[in-house]
Amino acid sequence: MKKAIILSAAVLTLAATTTLAKGNDTKTGNSHILWYDKPAAMWTEALPLGNSRLGAMVYGTPATDRLQLNEETIWAGRPNNNANPEAREYLPRVRELVWQGKYKEAQDMATAHVMAKTNSGMPYQPFGDLYVSFPGLEEYSDYRRELSLDSARAVTQFKANGVTYRREYISSLSGNVIMVRLSADKRGMITCNAQMTSPQQDVSVRSEGDEIVLSGISGWHEGLKGKVQFTGRATAQLKGGTIRSKDGVLQIKDADEATIFLTIATNFKKYNDISGNDTLLSESTLRRALDSGFDRLKKEHVALYKEQFDRVSLNLGNDKFADKTTDWRIQNFKSHNDEHLVETYFQFGRYLLISTSQPGTQPPTLQGLWNDKMMPSWDSKYTCNINLEMNYWPAEVANLTELNQPLFSLIKDVSETGRDAARIMYGADGWVLHHNTDLWRVTGAIDKAPSGLWPTGGAWMSQHLWEHYLYTGDKGFLSSVYPIMCGAARFLNQIMVKNPSGRNWMICPSLSPENPHLHKATTAAGVTMDNELLTDLFSHVIEASRILGAKGDKAFTDSLQEKLDGLLPLQTGRWGQLQEWKDDWDNPDDIHRHVSHLYGLYPSNLISPFRTPELASAARTSLIHRGDPSTGWSMGWKVCLWSRLLDGNHALKLIGDQLTLVRNEKKKGGTYANLFDAHPPFQIDGNFGCAAGIAEMLMQSHDGFIYLLPALPDAWKEGTVSGLKARGGFEVSMTWKENNIVKAVIKSENGGNLRIRSAVPLTGKGLRTAKGKNPNPLFVTPTNVKQQINHPEKIEKMPELRKSYVYDIPTKKGQTIELKSKN
Repeated sequence: MKKAIILSAAVLTLAATTTLAKGNDTKTGNSHILWYDKPAAMWTEALPLGNSRLGAMVYGTPATDRLQLNEETIWAGRPNNNANPEAREYLPRVRELVWQGKYKEAQDMATAHVMAKTNSGMPYQPFGDLYVSFPGLEEYSDYRRELSLDSARAVTQFKANGVTYRREYISSLSGNVIMVRLSADKRGMITCNAQMTSPQQDVSVRSEGDEIVLSGISGWHEGLKGKVQFTGRATAQLKGGTIRSKDGVLQIKDADEATIFLTIATNFKKYNDISGNDTLLSESTLRRALDSGFDRLKKEHVALYKEQFDRVSLNLGNDKFADKTTDWRIQNFKSHNDEHLVETYFQFGRYLLISTSQPGTQPPTLQGLWNDKMMPSWDSKYTCNINLEMNYWPAEVANLTELNQPLFSLIKDVSETGRDAARIMYGADGWVLHHNTDLWRVTGAIDKAPSGLWPTGGAWMSQHLWEHYLYTGDKGFLSSVYPIMCGAARFLNQIMVKNPSGRNWMICPSLSPENPHLHKATTAAGVTMDNELLTDLFSHVIEASRILGAKGDKAFTDSLQEKLDGLLPLQTGRWGQLQEWKDDWDNPDDIHRHVSHLYGLYPSNLISPFRTPELASAARTSLIHRGDPSTGWSMGWKVCLWSRLLDGNHALKLIGDQLTLVRNEKKKGGTYANLFDAHPPFQIDGNFGCAAGIAEMLMQSHDGFIYLLPALPDAWKEGTVSGLKARGGFEVSMTWKENNIVKAVIKSENGGNLRIRSAVPLTGKGLRTAKGKNPNPLFVTPTNVKQQINHPEKIEKMPELRKSYVYDIPTKKGQTIELKSKN
């Protein structure tokens, strides 16, 4: 047996601390920790770690610890696209059936002849597991495991046989390895065997020197052979004791301390390039990590993480239930005033985005970075009719703007692959994205027509590009993505048709995701969400053309304006609702999880209680009838919607519905014990959506001004928040008491006019009462929202808007503005 190199003679002595990770929010003094008094019994109780490439679900079982492992590019299949050439012939026939009112026949024809024939996208798949077994630790006491959101580390601690054992887990942002440090308060107590397993079929496990290696190839799916080659490689560094590797098992004996290092690499380089060398990459990555060592990598990891995480702090009050486990707090949230759990849930959303969307990596899937199934629900792909977009709702407002890069990279990719789909399926220029894509950036219409016959994904993707410009004012970025936005607009401009009356331009066929109308189909024409997306995209392309001086695009932008002028207006229906379809088909008893027609309220700004009060009231009526409890991500969206309606109490009620404990119920939306969103099953978008909604309750900037505390619930009587980002390039920090603002500090990154709305009068240097339109172009709001108020007698008035005060302050780049309440 090979003697380990003794790295240090020091023995780790554990202090008797309540919080194992000791990661505190340096701005508020609050710690944000998930903790439990027993090991995870199921996957949705395990604790997630991620560095955007490597994900681990940590179970923390004393006798046999388990880390379920993912690598972001292990997907079934290989480079491909899936546009169906039959679509070009059959789409006009489907359209004609729609005009005839034969919606079910149109939908069936589309399923048979428009949807992808080759594949419906590839599933995201797991690498496998690392199991570490410890003889003699079956009986234990004083157990605690936790995840520190303040430092992105998990820790397990317990006592067995008179010894205190501690395990620290990190998915390193700096070293691209997963590290597990094993220690005890007595020498020579670390004895264990570590091995990797995988549910993949084509794998091999072996020993190489003091390393264990698992290599394989991703799985087949829908006739496509998997060609993602992957290699996982692990070894350990010890203080005292011995180490050897035999038959794929890493054997550690009598060590004072041991640190397991594990990395995974694949041959994936780009959606159309799998020429990488996973073997060499895994070897070089592990070598660098071992040369750096645990202490250095930990220090670098925590520093990198905190540079992003610490940008925003939220304090809603003292942590009254710090002595209660996190699952207890979720279960009892509705009966206790646990504002700190809301803080933690908000920061957990930011933690998840940091863990899954670092620049240069893939965007988070439906399950982020974490998946333990070969065939996960919905293949754990990128669902583009709400879920992928929702993943990025917190990115700008929660001060994580650079984490948009993986999404922007995906948008660029699908703008390339989508050109083929646009030409093959529609005979159109530009590019198309339907409701789903995957690692290979397929852009054909997948699954069946009831969900997949939706060609406006490119419009929603482009909205994220425009929003990034509004938050940053970066004209260089706008110039770089302008061709992508134009390509999405060019495609939609070309496929639009006039309805048989010849009065309006619309998209046909399409659908309102994923809701069937009264004709027992989803297939329709001129649906409200499409018209809202078209209004946003075409308006923003026209505005971007003006900003960038793209005079050569005048004929194109004139054509877009013609289509805008001919769009159907936003309509209200027979029971006062915002119509979901061009016809008044809405069922007041419909509680469908999608509320697609309310896109205009959030995330768009077409509908506003200030600018379009009748439409806002109709949207509110629709929202009331849809109900509150739903799937997890839907409740996250509704938090955002009620915030935009300036009803913080209702938004908080939705947070309570979201923070309803789900153990393993199959049809109950809420939150799992580890704070994962329960669709069910787990979908990460609900975590991101609710985090964005909490930010919207505290600050909004979409309506031509920065609104301080626009939807503050009565229960949040006092608190502080710092570091929220607003459109226009402003960073906002606030303190409030008795539900009113006391002080606001606003940093101007670009200069320009700062317009503020507040429920109390403010005082501050340079402050003056606002008049007219905000001259800051980054606060642009729609000026020509077309609306048709049918049955005006059915429109219930919005609750009276809270009295507010609106001010302007001219700012210079880098200036800090301090405002105080006059009261």
